[in-house]
Amino acid sequence: MQKKVLSLALTLLFSALFVHISYTQTGKSTSRIKTIIIDAGHGGSDAGARGKFSTEAQITLELALKLEEILKSEMSDTRIVMTRRTDIFHNVREKAKIANSENGDLFICIHVNAAPPRQHKELVRYKTVTYYTGKGKNRKKRTRKEPVYRYWSTPNPAHGTSTYVFAADRGDEKASGIQNDVRFESEAEVEDVPDPESPEAIIKARLWTQKFFRNSIRLGSMIETEFDKIGRKSLGVLQRNHKGIWVLQATNMPAVLIETGFITDAEEEEYLNSESGQKEMVRAMADAIKNYKTVMDSPRPSATDSAVETSPATSLNKTVPPQKNNSQQKQVAALTSSSSKKR
Repeated sequence: MQKKVLSLALTLLFSALFVHISYTQTGKSTSRIKTIIIDAGHGGSDAGARGKFSTEAQITLELALKLEEILKSEMSDTRIVMTRRTDIFHNVREKAKIANSENGDLFICIHVNAAPPRQHKELVRYKTVTYYTGKGKNRKKRTRKEPVYRYWSTPNPAHGTSTYVFAADRGDEKASGIQNDVRFESEAEVEDVPDPESPEAIIKARLWTQKFFRNSIRLGSMIETEFDKIGRKSLGVLQRNHKGIWVLQATNMPAVLIETGFITDAEEEEYLNSESGQKEMVRAMADAIKNYKTVMDSPRPSATDSAVETSPATSLNKTVPPQKNNSQQKQVAALTSSSSKKR
């Protein structure tokens, strides 16, 4: 009798173990987010934007390493790959190559923004200037008053977070819509970048739009929502399709570039260099990434639900103003909302 009980117990134990192992393996294999690439912007010879006492490359690396630590701890079924762990430089081609060769499912690029000083001028006085007209006997001495200006600059008050996605459409209307967009770009970011107007690049851009645009918008919206929750001023989810953002197009996966704040703003530079500020930021990023993974791993919606899901009003938070006759821009802009002044 005891042998039968022991045999039954062992059978149940092994059965439970088999079910647990099978469930775990199935969970890993069915997840759509198996590998996340974290890219700390700039590095090495490219310091990026500079503040009063720190550089963009330094801040992005510190944030990236902290984000890696959280994701490895809380997303054990997901592989986390860093494009750099030290102060080294990779150009945009190398960053994209790392992400693609590691078969990434998500590309998180961390940056710090900067804005040039504001230039001012003030009329101080008028001065008398002598000049001559005519030649020979007709030469005459004349005078006129000319204004004298004083020139000076003040720090740019721009501040806040933003998350960029690649905008594959390259129409003139789209280009004109981003001329006033504020984003710092170092020379190293745009060196040796393929021609975005080449046939190969245009084809790839179309494929990127079809496969990754919507999910990039989805993740970007989640990130900005989390930033808003911790009191940061969110400038929204923005699109760019020219210099400095090529790395987003070149990565074969949903990709976002996160501008964590303005290093040229004294308060934000202090915040982004503080231990508490960095922990707060990476916590927000990690929560957004985890929420995104949960959504992506959820059962696929029915045809009716899918129609609701694709409605911009159900998935986006803060975005750039819409451009006429531009379906992607309208999608990103559907939930434009104002944000009160925050840190």
